[in-house]
Amino acid sequence: MRKIIIGTALVLAMTLLTGCGSDDSPATVGKSANANASGKPQPDAGSGESKHEVTLEVLGTGTSQVYYNLDTNKMEKVTLPWKKTSTITLTTDAEKRVGLSVSVVPGSVSGPDGMLHAAACVITVDGKKVADNQGGKSDKMCQYKVK
Repeated sequence: MRKIIIGTALVLAMTLLTGCGSDDSPATVGKSANANASGKPQPDAGSGESKHEVTLEVLGTGTSQVYYNLDTNKMEKVTLPWKKTSTITLTTDAEKRVGLSVSVVPGSVSGPDGMLHAAACVITVDGKKVADNQGGKSDKMCQYKVK
């Protein structure tokens, strides 16, 4: 249990530091006005912006703490399963080249053996799964750089 708490604290600190970039890295919430027939956001032809729909999920039952970096860095106590979707807009060449980090650190849930385990987490970008923690079998957070 002590390792989980220390690991979660370190991951949260890393996530918060990763998300502390400049104030001019915009993220917008909601559906893109520039979506194709499949509903996936498309780049603005004139502005050079690149928009991506990003979904963070934590699976399981019951309640758990969730730390995430999407359109903001936040910690919430949530009822599982939990999902948060936002449209991320990359506007600068640096954001497009290096990427913008998104992540979710699932809290602990009670497993079938009665022990606490990390909840399962998944990150989806434009409808494609890009990160997971193997159904909670890995003690790593779900993290991805949106480019």
